[in-house]
Amino acid sequence: MAANTTAERARTLKALHEASEILRVVNVWDAVSAATVAALPETKAIATAGHSIAASYGYPDGGMPLETALAGIKAVVDAVELPVTADLDDGYDDPGETVRRAMGIGVVGANVEDRLRPFEVAVARVEAIIAAAQREGIEFQLNARTDAIVRGGGRPIQESVEDAIRRGRAFLDAGAALVFVPGALTRDTIEPLVDGLGAGKLSVIGAPGALPAAEMQKLGVARISYGPYTQRVALRALRDLAADLYGSGVIPEDTPALN
Repeated sequence: MAANTTAERARTLKALHEASEILRVVNVWDAVSAATVAALPETKAIATAGHSIAASYGYPDGGMPLETALAGIKAVVDAVELPVTADLDDGYDDPGETVRRAMGIGVVGANVEDRLRPFEVAVARVEAIIAAAQREGIEFQLNARTDAIVRGGGRPIQESVEDAIRRGRAFLDAGAALVFVPGALTRDTIEPLVDGLGAGKLSVIGAPGALPAAEMQKLGVARISYGPYTQRVALRALRDLAADLYGSGVIPEDTPALN
């Protein structure tokens, strides 16, 4: 992929993040899932799910080697013409180098999680990512993730939200495009996050029990993704079909040739 094409896709993703309409990215994990989602006219960008790619290779979430992660992501990038934002876990040992390598295969945005590292360390890792992107001349769209809620332990949710805002503001100041806060599902959590980070700066996951996307948009959320849940739905369909085929079932006649 030519550098100018990568730069153009990065600018496209930036515009989608900054648009008034919430960006919904349906997470994929391999070439065929990416192509299937990309074929829908509503699809404007593609997001990989690290959890799902790891599961495809037999690794637990967060336990996939970097080389494997990049190979899985490259299969997605090569399968579509749309901007691809990748899940890069915590950025591995050298987040700047990890993102440089990801940009080299055409990735134009990424989730990178802080895993509640000490504040100064977490901010420095974001700065390293932005510096690497600037050296490549790419407006890389970092969806900087803070685990302030999901790794907050037993502390009150208000403390976790305040921590997410503190970290998120620092990430934005360092050059991140958005702040991704998993665990922000309800109005009571999302409203203070939007107030603290600013409208159009919060990214959330559409986990079961989350608000509908239209309501998220009204609250000022910029982006919603679906993580491993898309693969779980696909696997449930496979499991249910297999159970039926072990009975008296046959492949449904209306099965589309999506592969």
